[in-house]
Amino acid sequence: MAEFEGLVTFQGSPVTLVGEQVEVDHKAPDFTVTGNDMQPVECSSFLDSVVVISSVPSLDTPVCDMETRKFNQEAASLGDDVVILTISMDLPFAQKRWCAAAGVKRVITLSDYLDAQFGTKYGVLIKDLRLLARAVFVVDRDGVIRFKELVKEITIEPDYAAVLKAVRQLT
Repeated sequence: MAEFEGLVTFQGSPVTLVGEQVEVDHKAPDFTVTGNDMQPVECSSFLDSVVVISSVPSLDTPVCDMETRKFNQEAASLGDDVVILTISMDLPFAQKRWCAAAGVKRVITLSDYLDAQFGTKYGVLIKDLRLLARAVFVVDRDGVIRFKELVKEITIEPDYAAVLKAVRQLT
């Protein structure tokens, strides 16, 4: 499996990402993750929608918490044909608890804990930490990646304005 060093840092130190780097204008790889009900969820089940995939290390950290709440807030203005997924390595039980405590209802939280399929197919699995790097992908209704932001420093929020602009261009 491919490894990439130096694409991102964690608290200033370079980390190694494992998997294939996806590119804009390429078909989005399908993947299976685990829903909060412990059932498998395939990304392809969201076809016919514009899909925002937000990859975060853990919902129990301040930046991931802020990011997911921000996307939950923005979801209301994006319309019913936009689906926002937040994927982390957190266990589904923890994600469900976090969503209830945070009042997050418009973002679907999914776990990649089982086999890191999403992390390796999108090249965001951090080798040494077995967490996901912070990244955002926007996938159009045809399953093509139209926007990608691999956040250089994992402890920094993504560029929300750029993500929202990419989504609005597709709706």
